[in-house]
Amino acid sequence: MTIALRLTSPISHRIVSGDSLDTLTDIYRNDINMAVWQRHLSPALLSESLAVLAIEGFTGYRIVLPEAKLNDLQEMLPELADFPHLRSDIQLLAEMFCYLFEMGAVGLRLTPLTTAMCPKFHVDRVPCRLITSYCGTGTHWLPHHAVNRDKLGAASDGLSDAESGLYTAVDAIQTLAIGDVALLKGELWEGNEGAGLVHRSPGVLPNQKRLLLTLDFV
Repeated sequence: MTIALRLTSPISHRIVSGDSLDTLTDIYRNDINMAVWQRHLSPALLSESLAVLAIEGFTGYRIVLPEAKLNDLQEMLPELADFPHLRSDIQLLAEMFCYLFEMGAVGLRLTPLTTAMCPKFHVDRVPCRLITSYCGTGTHWLPHHAVNRDKLGAASDGLSDAESGLYTAVDAIQTLAIGDVALLKGELWEGNEGAGLVHRSPGVLPNQKRLLLTLDFV
């Protein structure tokens, strides 16, 4: 597979992206704030993701998944019993996350969304979080150099992100593609204090749903 890396400027807190899973290991570089594995989902995986969203009453999962249970996701995620491609992809990402960060368990959240879960730009108070969208619009994010961090959270004085001066221009807002696997450094990554990747959930159009997977440190 050809590896195509793209780095944003400036020279610190950059974003690295490429079409190889190995791109995600760059999250350990001090100058990288987000690493993105750019990939295209198979038609079967896309079809299963849409089918999961159609399950009546499906509210998703929020569980601690031990590494020892990764080979038995049908037990841990029973409503996905009939969706082998989606289960296999979740297993792949969870195994990768555990291996990359040398963890014996991972916090897994699979969420169907009809509204924006976190509509305002924010940073996560975690060391690192994996995000991927199977359906709908991908996560919005801002380059480090385009953010006025003095306007994050309560410092916005109740104004919207567009009104508060949080970002330099509307075209600074970037969007992850469907299927992209992103590792976002948070505020608790050692040496990354005050530089957590700024991101938000996108708006969801009427009659549209998102299927979002996040993995966290336990």
